[in-house]
Amino acid sequence: MPTNLTLKGVPDEVYERLKTSATVNHRSLNSEIIARLEAQVLPRRSATEQLAAIRAARARLTREAFDHDVIDAAKREGRA
Repeated sequence: MPTNLTLKGVPDEVYERLKTSATVNHRSLNSEIIARLEAQVLPRRSATEQLAAIRAARARLTREAFDHDVIDAAKREGRA
């Protein structure tokens, strides 16, 4: 279950940078702070684990999903 956390005394410059970063990343300020905390606190996957995850994701994709003719037709759909 998620826990609520209140921050006090956040320097103005830190707040402004977080706010800007949240906007750039299309996140709320809360989501930006959580993402940054997770990146710093949670263990990172090794290069081997990351590569395995990428290969697994690639294996789930079908060649038909990337048929250039199908993609071109979808782009043209609805255009005059």
